[in-house]
Amino acid sequence: MTTKTMYHWFLDSAEANPQRPALEVLATTLTYAELSAAVDRMSALMHRELGRAPERVALLTSRSLAGYVAYLAAQRLGAACVPLNPAATAPRNLVITADAGIDLTVVDDTSGDDAEDYRRGAGIALLDMSGTRMADLLAETAPPAELPAVVERGPDDIAYIIYTSGTTGKPKGVPTTHANVSAFLTDVISRYFLEPGARVSQTFEMAFDGSIVEIFGSWGSGATLCVAQHSDVFTPVKFVNAKRLTHWMSVPSLISFAKRLRALAPNSMPNLRGSFFGGETLTLEQVQAWSAAAGQTRIFNCYGPTETTVTVTGHEIPLRQDLPETSNRSMPIGELYPHMEYLLLGEDGTPADEGELVIRGPQRFPGYLDPAENPGRFFSYDPMTDERATLYTAGPLTEEHWYRTGDRVRREHGLLVHRGRIDEQIKIRGNRVELAEIESALRRHPSIAEVVVITVPAEDGEIDLQALYTGEEVSGESFAGLVEELPRYMRPRGYHHRAEIPLTPVGKIDRRRLTDEFTASPVGSAR
Repeated sequence: MTTKTMYHWFLDSAEANPQRPALEVLATTLTYAELSAAVDRMSALMHRELGRAPERVALLTSRSLAGYVAYLAAQRLGAACVPLNPAATAPRNLVITADAGIDLTVVDDTSGDDAEDYRRGAGIALLDMSGTRMADLLAETAPPAELPAVVERGPDDIAYIIYTSGTTGKPKGVPTTHANVSAFLTDVISRYFLEPGARVSQTFEMAFDGSIVEIFGSWGSGATLCVAQHSDVFTPVKFVNAKRLTHWMSVPSLISFAKRLRALAPNSMPNLRGSFFGGETLTLEQVQAWSAAAGQTRIFNCYGPTETTVTVTGHEIPLRQDLPETSNRSMPIGELYPHMEYLLLGEDGTPADEGELVIRGPQRFPGYLDPAENPGRFFSYDPMTDERATLYTAGPLTEEHWYRTGDRVRREHGLLVHRGRIDEQIKIRGNRVELAEIESALRRHPSIAEVVVITVPAEDGEIDLQALYTGEEVSGESFAGLVEELPRYMRPRGYHHRAEIPLTPVGKIDRRRLTDEFTASPVGSAR
């Protein structure tokens, strides 16, 4: 398999389709030729700011022209991109900036309420594209006087780093190589019938790895990337029709949201050819609602941890026949891409019909940015010789190691079905969350002895976080201060004092009992 860098996936399309539209953001449309010229000029600005090519570029932007152009410009200069979430607090983004070794951050008018705090604390070069700077850059017609050369990178060089929630309370860096991305794009561009003339939604923030398939799936195939602003995401029918989309990509919960607003009228999206959902469970009810509104669409259930490069399955739901009703009413995630390998390992570390999904292959990342995060996250297992899997604890990681997804999966109807997490890691609106990170923040209060964060279904069908704690009672203002550095989706809806935390017979926190007691109590039922 030939490896192309992320920049060359774009460049090949730009050379083949110079006059086709590449990017639409608000009222601005750029052809591939225009976008390529803007990337050249942006890379010259980056080079001038540092006096050299950057090595790691942070993007503190949200759905803006500057962010997309900067992503490509950084790739042109051989830098690894580190998208930051403008909705996150400055302290969290500063931790990521230091941990990733960022040497340049791009900011603009979308950089969030805490942008000034980030600027003061970053201590690195900032390329400020706020105000009219981006418009001025696009208005230029001549190439930059000093255009830096394209910096070539190899298959094993890092293309981007996505940060996920960490068990120790510190965000965890997941580096992805150009070889990882190239293997992914080679499969999904044809699998998702992405081609020149396709018009693809962009609903995910760059800090969420689902954005990679939208952005570089489009630019790697000559399609048009149509960027949805925050309000557009919650009115999908209006955006699909206004932009004449052929491809929609999002988390499944947007279906439920639109359905509650009665915004999914039958046959309201007649031109939609493909609909791709991932990041959380896709349910039978959601498929029925979406397919009724988009009668000509093909629906795909996409699954994959960040550590295995966006997605490793893209199961097409058979809409023209009775849908399989699985044991948890979720849609099957299907089979892994043919170039990937997987096993289901039972609790004893041997293959089973239901167990933890472990994965290896060309999309598996090379290990966490901080190697201290690797122990316990990989297995050694040779199906031909080993009786059971051996947990990785130290030493070099090789291609033979299997990544532990932490997901419980079993085969039903001849297909893989996701059955939930084997640990306390969950997804909220497509964002991966370690409950331990939230608990770590709450434990900072001196009056709290123990704290457990549980998940319960909310009235609107989404997931609520509820914190239960022992020790002295703590005021609501104190809790607000403890979680103010966490993204909003990680902040519990409520805080509940208890006399004790129940344990299982083996001494572990009994989360199931806690959840059952909470939902059965007046406090839990009155949410």
